[in-house]
Amino acid sequence: MIEEEIREILDEISNKKRRGYSEKLRQLNLHIGQDQLLCRLWKEDGITQSQLSERLNCEPPTVANMVKALENYGLIYRQRDPLDGRVNRVYLTPKGQGLKEPIEEVWRKQQDKLLDGMSSDELLLLKALLEKMARNLS
Repeated sequence: MIEEEIREILDEISNKKRRGYSEKLRQLNLHIGQDQLLCRLWKEDGITQSQLSERLNCEPPTVANMVKALENYGLIYRQRDPLDGRVNRVYLTPKGQGLKEPIEEVWRKQQDKLLDGMSSDELLLLKALLEKMARNLS
């Protein structure tokens, strides 16, 4: 059945993509997901942990563990909000800022590998179909 074949292909792509990212991120001493947290801070440095959970669509304990690990690596730091002492804000350190280009290079290389040999028309069609699939899951 074609639907099952598509599901299997999507699973295979997902697994291979994750494995590839994992290997490359490990070279930067990061784990899958930590790159996404850093990326969010490159866009919104100083947001709260609960905002990180929302933006990353992750459970708060998962984000708390990532924040703790990245803080131990010296990539981020937490600071109490001066207006609301109950809230911690998360900021990048210079070392965390310095990972932006290497991580984006990992993403770029993986995407180039994934899309190798596809024409512009195929890429446009693929994008439209993936967007439709994402909407279907919303």
